[in-house]
Amino acid sequence: MAYTALYRNFRPLKFSDMVGQEHITKTLRNQVMSGRVGHAYLFNGGRGTGKTTSAKILARVVNCLNPVEGEPCNECEICKDILDGSLTDVVEMDAASNNGVDDIRSIREEVNFLPTKAKYRVYIIDEVHMLSPGAFNALLKTLEEPPSHVKFILATTEPQKLPTTILSRCQRFDFKKIPENDIVKRLKIICESSDIKIDEEALKIMAVLSEGHMRDAISILERCSQENTEKISSDEVKELVGLPSLVHINKLARGILEYDTIGALAAVDDVLEDGKDLYNFLWEVIKYFKDILVYKTTNNLKLYSDAEIVEIKRLADITEEQRLLDIVYLLSELEADIKWSSQKTIMFQTGVIKACRKETASSTSTSYSGGTSLEKRLEILENKLANMKIGQDSTIAMQELENGIVEAPKVVAAPREKKETKQVQGVPSNTQEIWKRVIDAVKNGGKLRLFTALINSRINVLNDLIWEIEFPNGITSFNQKILDDVTNQNEIIKEIFKLTGKQINLRFKDGKAQNKPSGGASPEKPKEVKDLGFEINIIE
Repeated sequence: MAYTALYRNFRPLKFSDMVGQEHITKTLRNQVMSGRVGHAYLFNGGRGTGKTTSAKILARVVNCLNPVEGEPCNECEICKDILDGSLTDVVEMDAASNNGVDDIRSIREEVNFLPTKAKYRVYIIDEVHMLSPGAFNALLKTLEEPPSHVKFILATTEPQKLPTTILSRCQRFDFKKIPENDIVKRLKIICESSDIKIDEEALKIMAVLSEGHMRDAISILERCSQENTEKISSDEVKELVGLPSLVHINKLARGILEYDTIGALAAVDDVLEDGKDLYNFLWEVIKYFKDILVYKTTNNLKLYSDAEIVEIKRLADITEEQRLLDIVYLLSELEADIKWSSQKTIMFQTGVIKACRKETASSTSTSYSGGTSLEKRLEILENKLANMKIGQDSTIAMQELENGIVEAPKVVAAPREKKETKQVQGVPSNTQEIWKRVIDAVKNGGKLRLFTALINSRINVLNDLIWEIEFPNGITSFNQKILDDVTNQNEIIKEIFKLTGKQINLRFKDGKAQNKPSGGASPEKPKEVKDLGFEINIIE
């Protein structure tokens, strides 16, 4: 006798045998009992959730000679003929391989004939979304007004691919993923009937791995039962489905979280010696860190034994959520780099070394360079200040800046120039004091990025119209980006106007290089032009 797969051998024969789809089976049974069975149904849902099984049960119950409370008896002549596939009045069609117009035309011709033996001629069209546009058009009229002796049951995993004209002609039932507890119960019944010995933990792992698809869970059970004639353990299930051993993964994770570069690299060497693919191993490491983060947040994990949970708890206790997030982001970037690199081993090892560093940047930044991260953190604080009430809350936020949440550059006193800048008549002599008050106003206004950019600067007054901001230690790329923003330039000009009543233009000077005009700042004019006594704009 030919061997029958478990999922076919244990296919439910009644609505009551199905699990996880009670919202559908109850409605169908009520329709059968009340005699209000529709002419066209659309069963939608993921693989292995019971679409085809429900269609077969419905095809039997509408033709059953002795239905009981909306269920087929499976004992009468009609039910038996449908079960063994000998009744021609119930037609199962795979639209993936029969998707042409001619296939649908043959159905249109057949529906005009009365059933040979049963009460209804039932057409079960699986994967109906695979039909061609012409086939859909050929089906439309028949599907809308079929003869009274014809029922259509369409099944699909992708209803969005069906024309709206087809959807509107069907009663739609959405099959949901089956809960893990229901899958475990069903697997227990199958194991008892098939004399398969298995651990409770192994059943739970199968249910999790199936991701709500009953057929996948039964297939995993069948593979495990063929490998082991004795009792199936959880470790055997993990090994069979390809789940990696956690020895190397845990060793690498422990090395990264404990800043143990030597230990982490040793774990990488072990993986290379075992001949594992680094790209797949990295994906598993990222998932492991994600699981540590989930456990730290929820104290709940699946797919792990009690001993593995204890180790995950230990790793979660020695680190912070933010660090775990940082590592996940960093390793994800490493994964993208390795995918296209011809030096995967070198990239992997350098990435692990970087993850072991204590200076791992904040994961809120897409880049791990210090300047970009600082700018991002300053932007977050600016938004925080903008949403706060003026008073104690804003004072606390400013203290966060000063206490190191965003570490500002250390202030370095600008070297004194031997030759003092010549003051122009009408300009206050305490210019540096005015500049200090401008910087304080920028800080108090919540412009933290601009404040950080100006913190090591001084002001030079060139004339009544041009003030020069000098950076004795040079203009960094961070400062340059902030100062090039016209909005930030206008903010400085506004604060100077408040204090002096003067409408001025700005220039920026790099103390370690030549003068760099920025934005709307005017270039340095030749001495001969200055002596004219009026302004001339020079276009180079």
